[in-house]
Amino acid sequence: MRRETGVAAVEFALVVPLMLSVYLGCTEAAALLTADRKVQSVAGALGDLVARANKTLPRAQLDDYFDAAASIMAPYDASKLVQTVTAVSVSDEGEATIAWSAHFENNVLSIEVPDASEDAPYALPEEMIAIATGQTVIAAETRYSYRPLLGVVFKNELDLHRSALFMPRFGGTITVN
Repeated sequence: MRRETGVAAVEFALVVPLMLSVYLGCTEAAALLTADRKVQSVAGALGDLVARANKTLPRAQLDDYFDAAASIMAPYDASKLVQTVTAVSVSDEGEATIAWSAHFENNVLSIEVPDASEDAPYALPEEMIAIATGQTVIAAETRYSYRPLLGVVFKNELDLHRSALFMPRFGGTITVN
């Protein structure tokens, strides 16, 4: 009982699992935060690129915008990325409705988005409606299914969702042809 040899080894054995869990948890949290920031960057870049269009946006160019925005996700797997851009018309009465919407998933561009039909209401923040009354707003949304690196601390996939709102740079409306 009075012998002190091996005390350090016992203490080390008791502390290592806790310290390893903290280390792995911090690594997972940092990777999750990085992925979340990249998802926000994708939404911002996509919305900004579309908002720069001057009245018309060719479909091929829109497809390139989606591809370019997806490349921001590197080194994460961009195949899990779902991007949607929507042109929202805000009437003089403050009613926001969808003018058009485009969806990009699995490297496929779709202009007809089932859950975003033309003239359907669109929920915009009151602040944006106040700014954009009688104008158009470009809404970019990005979803990403984040799978943890090691699965030790976070075991399930996490759904990351970010959005960004932009006013068209040249005013008026932007149409896709």
